[in-house]
Amino acid sequence: MYRLFPAPAGETARTTVSTPDDLADAYAYPELPPGKSWLRANMVSSLDGAARHDGRSQPLSSDADMRVFGTLRALADAVVVGAETVRQEGYRPARVREAFRARRSAAGQPPVPAIAVVSASLDLDFSAPLFTEPAVPTLVLTGADAPADRVGAAVKAGAQVVVAGDGTGVDPARAVRELAARGLTRLLAEGGPRLLAQFAAAGALDELCLTIAPLVTAGDAMRIMNGPGITEPERFSPISILEEDGFLFTRYTRG
Repeated sequence: MYRLFPAPAGETARTTVSTPDDLADAYAYPELPPGKSWLRANMVSSLDGAARHDGRSQPLSSDADMRVFGTLRALADAVVVGAETVRQEGYRPARVREAFRARRSAAGQPPVPAIAVVSASLDLDFSAPLFTEPAVPTLVLTGADAPADRVGAAVKAGAQVVVAGDGTGVDPARAVRELAARGLTRLLAEGGPRLLAQFAAAGALDELCLTIAPLVTAGDAMRIMNGPGITEPERFSPISILEEDGFLFTRYTRG
């Protein structure tokens, strides 16, 4: 993988970023003051804007994309994901990545990030490994009016239910606050497109890590954000671009 922008001082733009530590340094979270959270999203898109092919993101990915995916997870306190994506992608618990164990320990983090599933209906398979086999308990973010029987099923399965909305749904900004109250401030959103659009529309998205695949799919697949709009387009600034095998790994922050 090569760094295209920006090149480190005194080096050419074709600087190799090859080791797990290189990638972790390239994607390090900013230093956060007490009580402050940082929500980054990680998504992949085809050249023509599709976030999925045949209903899943995996066909748009690559080995390098999966290394970035693993690195971003290894840096996060919690991975936030929508229930639809959990069902479509067959989500499993985060796994321990030995290359990052020491870094996580030094940062005061457990060996793996928690998975935080956003769901209004709690229509989830609580017998799945995501709930029965996690190294740290899976969180379920839902509204105060979520079905009581489903809340009970989640708790019985070992999940921690977090109320982050006054009705049936979840308030994105409140979700971030509720996670921060549990010491989970370095957040990673992995989609899907509807959930990511909700975070962006609420002004809760601080950073976007977008993999641009050198693929064209056509069709009518969703974009990486497919939900409520923003009245005025919000500007994000580029931080870095990496490249491998034609895939571009871009990183933008808000403002």
